[in-house]
Amino acid sequence: MNDQKNYGRGVLLCLLATVSWGAMFPLMDVTLKHIDPFTFTCLRYAIAGAMFLVFLKLREGAAGFKLKGERIGLAWLFGTAGFAGFQFLVFFGQDLIGDRGALNASIMMATMPMMGFLVNWVLRKVVPPKGALAFIAMSFVGVILVVSDGSLSTLLAHPSDFGPDALLLFAALCWVIYTSGATYFPAWSPIKYTAITTVLGLASATVITAIILATGGVPVPTAHAVTTVLPELAYMSVVAGFVGVLGWNFGNKYLGPLNGVLFMDVVPVTAFIISALTGVIPAGMQVAGASLTALALVFNNLYLRRVARRTAAARTTPQPQPVTATATATEEAPTPVAARG
Repeated sequence: MNDQKNYGRGVLLCLLATVSWGAMFPLMDVTLKHIDPFTFTCLRYAIAGAMFLVFLKLREGAAGFKLKGERIGLAWLFGTAGFAGFQFLVFFGQDLIGDRGALNASIMMATMPMMGFLVNWVLRKVVPPKGALAFIAMSFVGVILVVSDGSLSTLLAHPSDFGPDALLLFAALCWVIYTSGATYFPAWSPIKYTAITTVLGLASATVITAIILATGGVPVPTAHAVTTVLPELAYMSVVAGFVGVLGWNFGNKYLGPLNGVLFMDVVPVTAFIISALTGVIPAGMQVAGASLTALALVFNNLYLRRVARRTAAARTTPQPQPVTATATATEEAPTPVAARG
């Protein structure tokens, strides 16, 4: 009964997280009309980061802030990838694309679990199963259908369009690298990793934004612009930034990563529905591409479960022991002795 309750909690928490993330892309279409993505990201994570630090203090006390002997430089690198790299690039790319930016950005989120195999391959030398490579390719075919509206010739005829979509893809890669970084801090809880890297990443984001504003890369937002986006800022920092991340962490704790990752399909579905309700109707091939990417994630999940079952069965199946040369058909074979390494 308790397992069923925890499973139900996990489903609700993962749904809460992924729906909140899917809604943020259409919401950013409105936000980016008033403020640049760089300043907005700094404001967003100044709020979310403060909330994470308070939550860390409540959960772990003063011990949660002890960093002596820790690899702070590495934590800063991962934080910068996640909160400067991902956040800047995904919303900057979305802004450059225009009306369909929310759709393209959201579909990149669904490729993250597949990209995780590639990052793990490079960083930890863990080769993905052969079948997973096929599903990774299937996932990216779906992405190509979304970004090209199903017309590859049109996409190739306008190579200048590659830039914004490449930013989105690289943004997704940055978040996968950030997520993989948690394995380098096994003694840290998910809350501590999130809180510390958010603060460190925010420091990088603030410096980069200051340079962009000082050099005129984007205009300095007015007080009126900041006031205009306060509702969006509240949602992005509190709901998607804080509640969504906590829901994802605890939801995966109840369900396990193999089940939790399937909910990433909810992100583009939510974005597509909200975009359609606001007047941006996805093209038929974009829906087909999103469906293909979602199916790749589901099929890969089923494949990994099958591989895991086979591996577990192989480990538990007793291996036949050789019979000594002196034993005959009428003699009792001696009891085998375990091999010594």
